[in-house]
Amino acid sequence: FSFLSHACLMNNVLRSVITGCGVPAIKPQTIGSKIVNGQNAISGSWPWQVSLQLPSGFHFCGGSLINQNWVLTAAHCAVVVGYHRVILGEHDRGSSVEPIQVKLVITHPLYSSTTINNDIALLKLSSPVTLTPRISPVCLAPSTISILPGTRCFTTGWGQTATTTSPLILQQTGIPIISPAVCSQIWCQSTITDAMICAGGAGSSSCMCCCCSISNVCFPQGDSGGPLVCERSGVWSLVGSVSWGRSNCDTRYPVVYARISQLRSWIDTTIASN
Repeated sequence: FSFLSHACLMNNVLRSVITGCGVPAIKPQTIGSKIVNGQNAISGSWPWQVSLQLPSGFHFCGGSLINQNWVLTAAHCAVVVGYHRVILGEHDRGSSVEPIQVKLVITHPLYSSTTINNDIALLKLSSPVTLTPRISPVCLAPSTISILPGTRCFTTGWGQTATTTSPLILQQTGIPIISPAVCSQIWCQSTITDAMICAGGAGSSSCMCCCCSISNVCFPQGDSGGPLVCERSGVWSLVGSVSWGRSNCDTRYPVVYARISQLRSWIDTTIASN
């Protein structure tokens, strides 16, 4: 993807080095990565990946660590303080990882469950996370970012890869960014707002099976809230958070994500005031 200027790019790279965001200690395998249905990720290569779980350990949504105190996820995941828990540094859902409690949930004030617009929420953790090679934050896409259609980005998660299966190992998928106009056309003229970004489709999307169908639109089961990240000069930025898609793993349809750049001002203001 392209930033507005070379100077802006250099500033973001420098800031990522200073803050430690967006640079995995364990490099992900992106060259030759499968497109359709994804593949197992290298353990620890997406260190900002979050698993949101029930007390029983059941994984129900994804998320992204954006600093030592905050996780970003989808508003429709409806995280409840004192009930749901955050798991960091997990690769194999069959392993035992110590959960972290959530002490505050802030949903975007303009989130609409009808239009699924502004579908993000911020989770403040009960205590700061200790950063390790397997646990580190992703950079947030700046409000000035410009991402060209066709740019190959990556989405990750433990969501279902078929109608009845959910992988134990973290999956990754390389998918192209789709323009809002094309996305709207594929989705039968559904409204793609400025707070949404689309990726995948035309057989290139990861297989994100869904539940909770609402007028033929549904939430990706297990993938919701998870990251869509794009890389530039070795630095990964969070450009989207999984929001909604199509049931029955139909890869002709793009997945729609909450657009981080459009929501960046609210994210920054909310974190600063809490």
